Amino acid sequence: MHDVLEILAVLVLAIGAVLSVAAITSGWIMPGPGQAKVLRPRVWGYGTLVAMAGIGTFLFVGPLQGPEGDFPVAMSGMAVFAAGLYIQRQAMKPARKTSS
Repeated sequence: MHDVLEILAVLVLAIGAVLSVAAITSGWIMPGPGQAKVLRPRVWGYGTLVAMAGIGTFLFVGPLQGPEGDFPVAMSGMAVFAAGLYIQRQAMKPARKTSS
């Protein structure tokens, strides 16, 4: 069962990484009900990429590692994940106007 969870985690992280790279390079976001809320798709892509790195670190250093996992590093991964979610939230706000 443990191997199945690891494979599933890698699959979800890989899909998230592919979708974030698509958003960064082309501005494309997968169609869905939340697509209209994202005003800056490239920023959303960066946020997703940061979030995937954070949750991947958390999962593979913490819970999927078992009781011998490194707790401070796993919690740092969770903090990076939260930072990625914050960046994604910023992508739902209009860009700042800069004076020329």
